[in-house]
Amino acid sequence: MLGQQNPQRNLFEAQTWPHPIPSDSFYARMAAVNDVLFRDTDLAEMYCPDNGRPSLPPALLSGVLLLQFYDDVSDAEAVERTRFDLRWKVALNLRLDYDGFDRSSLSNFRKRLLQHQRERYAFDRLIATARLAGILPDKLTLLTDTTWAKGAGAVQDTYTLIRKSIRKLLRQMGYAVPQKRRGLAPQIQRLVETYLDQDRKADLDWADPQARATQLKVLVEDAEATLELAIPQSDDPDVRSTSWLLTKVLGDDIAPDDNGAPQIAEGTAPDRNISVTDPEMRHGRKSKAQRFDGFKVAVTTEQTSELIVDIADLPAPGGDGHELIPTLERVEAHTGSTVERMIGDGAYGSGDNRADCANFPGHPVDLVAPLSEPQDAAVAKSAFSLDLPNRTATCPQRQTTLGQAGQDDRGREILRFTFARAACQACPLFQRCVHSRTHGRTVQTHAYETYLQAARVRQRTEEFKTLYRLRSAIERKQAELVAHGLRGTRYLGRRKRQLQRLWHAAAVNLKRLFKLAEILGMDLRAQLSLLSEPRVGWPAVR
Repeated sequence: MLGQQNPQRNLFEAQTWPHPIPSDSFYARMAAVNDVLFRDTDLAEMYCPDNGRPSLPPALLSGVLLLQFYDDVSDAEAVERTRFDLRWKVALNLRLDYDGFDRSSLSNFRKRLLQHQRERYAFDRLIATARLAGILPDKLTLLTDTTWAKGAGAVQDTYTLIRKSIRKLLRQMGYAVPQKRRGLAPQIQRLVETYLDQDRKADLDWADPQARATQLKVLVEDAEATLELAIPQSDDPDVRSTSWLLTKVLGDDIAPDDNGAPQIAEGTAPDRNISVTDPEMRHGRKSKAQRFDGFKVAVTTEQTSELIVDIADLPAPGGDGHELIPTLERVEAHTGSTVERMIGDGAYGSGDNRADCANFPGHPVDLVAPLSEPQDAAVAKSAFSLDLPNRTATCPQRQTTLGQAGQDDRGREILRFTFARAACQACPLFQRCVHSRTHGRTVQTHAYETYLQAARVRQRTEEFKTLYRLRSAIERKQAELVAHGLRGTRYLGRRKRQLQRLWHAAAVNLKRLFKLAEILGMDLRAQLSLLSEPRVGWPAVR
């Protein structure tokens, strides 16, 4: 049943008494808007309307959750701060003698938010406030980039992955229960004793290659036996999921040697599992030099206000640019504004993204993103003059050839231009330009070559350079999120991780709104109060 805060002020509230919390601090400013920042009735649908014990007020729990992510503390520490931290008591309008609540209330509250699809509540409420106040304009210029975040589990080696997966699968099949251990076959009994009754690596000399190979063979054989044992219970979704995980670990990390014995496979599988605790963690790269383990977080801000208008949890592998169009769609859906321009780094500047932005539903989006400059510009593709309507290509030495129609790996039409080898051999650039042993230089167009050609011309202009310099602001916003704990993933599962990203962003946005209110002379409390009435034609604050 929905519990609500008592609007009656109390003599023992922390902010009623003189206190040393600076008036321009985040906590004091939050106190000034606390009674309108969140409303209990906004989340009434999450509670039974007429039965049960009254809950903790959801507005209070929303405030605690916001402060928890602002200060980057655990559930237990958050509860302790409601009891002993004067800053939190002031920010939340709590009594000086407030005795807190059980920390499980926070996890239950997050669970309710997810069950009722209200994880965007705080984030969207602050975005709606900014729209109402005119801080977010009707037409937006966005800045976007990704940063990395750790996973909630430990990164594990192949031996540990196999051992932990066997243990997890045996537990899910019920072998941790004493009654199920009665009358087991010797092989199954050995598996249970080895992987359930203990949880540690084998006691061997790990510097000895032969000892490691012997142990790997034992692990692989035990894994295959456990998978076979799980077949009769494959209807159980947990058993099926862990069986798939163990099978994938074997497929990614193990390869037979010349004698058929298992060995660690060379290289790294593109989608390799790295943790049994958090099976969605992956290896990732932000650049050739920067590798990380965990996830990516895509952050998008509005250029003039510097408010975060979108944040998304992403898998670690793959390029950043794949999330561009979904980001544009989410921003327009949740702000009610039109995205006029998107500014991102080179990862977003693919031909596909440029075509999708040019043909974005309802209106084009100006994509400002650079194309990489070739190391040897004299013989790069950009040095060739491509006449697409006439299907001709002219090289830097004025040799011209006709193109042949073909298809790329996605079945889209492209052109391939192959120059005569004899003409190429007579060219002074032959050694730098041609790498084939049998043909002359080959140049292949992209399915959206016209967009790429236009982009190369544009990025040499002063207009492009001026716009692209704005992108640096997104890196400052990412650094601010990281300072509030963005990289420390707390939860397992994509929706829970996304909830964490959204509430981190909401905390940072509230801090920014306080600053903007000071700069603009705006009464933020009044703007939040106006959200009590729905605005016709505006996106719902959900």
